[in-house]
Amino acid sequence: MSRPQSLVAASRACAAVVRRHTASHLARNALSLAVSAGLLAWLITVSREELSSLEVGSKSAAAAWLVAAAGAMACAFVMASVRWRHVAHTLDVEASGRTMLSIYLAAQYVGNFLPTTIGGDVLRVNRLGRICGSRANAFATVIIERLTGWIVLPVLTLAALTAQPGLLRHSGGRVAGGLALGTLVVLAFIVWFAEHPRGLGRLSGGTHVRDWLGAVHTGLSVMRRHRRAARRILGIGFAYQGLLVAATALAGAAIGVNPGLIAWLAFTPMVLIAQNMPFTIGGLGVREGAFVLFLDAHGVNEGQAVLLGLLLYALTLLVSLSGAPALALGGRRHRIAGLARAPAGR
Repeated sequence: MSRPQSLVAASRACAAVVRRHTASHLARNALSLAVSAGLLAWLITVSREELSSLEVGSKSAAAAWLVAAAGAMACAFVMASVRWRHVAHTLDVEASGRTMLSIYLAAQYVGNFLPTTIGGDVLRVNRLGRICGSRANAFATVIIERLTGWIVLPVLTLAALTAQPGLLRHSGGRVAGGLALGTLVVLAFIVWFAEHPRGLGRLSGGTHVRDWLGAVHTGLSVMRRHRRAARRILGIGFAYQGLLVAATALAGAAIGVNPGLIAWLAFTPMVLIAQNMPFTIGGLGVREGAFVLFLDAHGVNEGQAVLLGLLLYALTLLVSLSGAPALALGGRRHRIAGLARAPAGR
């Protein structure tokens, strides 16, 4: 085959791969949209009477509660970027706090305006990788930062259920407890496999994927050795999740939902876990259904629970808009920073 013919064949093969990827992406988006729309339609249908008769007291007071909820959520985003920076620093991946916050906000914007949060994490890996010169190490910081969050959420739920065992008398409390325990078991296995020399430790080197997985293994080993840093990161994680619980409680106050502090601590973390299920758009439908399940026995009707979920989604989108400038302006700046750090002749 001549050179021009081989180039034409290669371009056709690439075009075919792009078409298949695009078709697959569109199919996933359509499925996510259908699942979220179906769940929401069903929830709104079954709670139609409660929604139509829902009364909010003072509109100015409700607006104040929602502004406070948005503020708590914005503080939570800042706290999450601080946690990520501490993870990166522990793994010797250096970037300024301002840079990490900019990247994190841009990732939140991408993640909350796409069907899944994967896009945001990819952006974090790419931009931090340009700065530190290693996408594998950047990948390790993102994965480990995510894992610390999944540790904190079930611990909060189990601590709240222990403090108020009466919550377990209802199906929502039992489901929350079972989900929390199951999450910890799965997480313990993932961490053990990722950190064990016969797990991800066997995959270090050879290909890009093996390098990235090997970096996660190395990063977890570093975290195990630096226990003080690990405890600090977990402490920041509790502060971050606590702010999300506060944002939920403040949004609930805006529409007269107040099951009590312990109930918020028990159920909000499980809602945060449930809304990360795949094949939905931003957790729509799943979040609202989880609130219906968990708050049913606490004087919260279905209409209030569905509205609370929608309010939290709207607040998340609103606060995530702060990442739009960082997304638009940060990419070029981080590419320049990466080139400045690259060795000569690279």
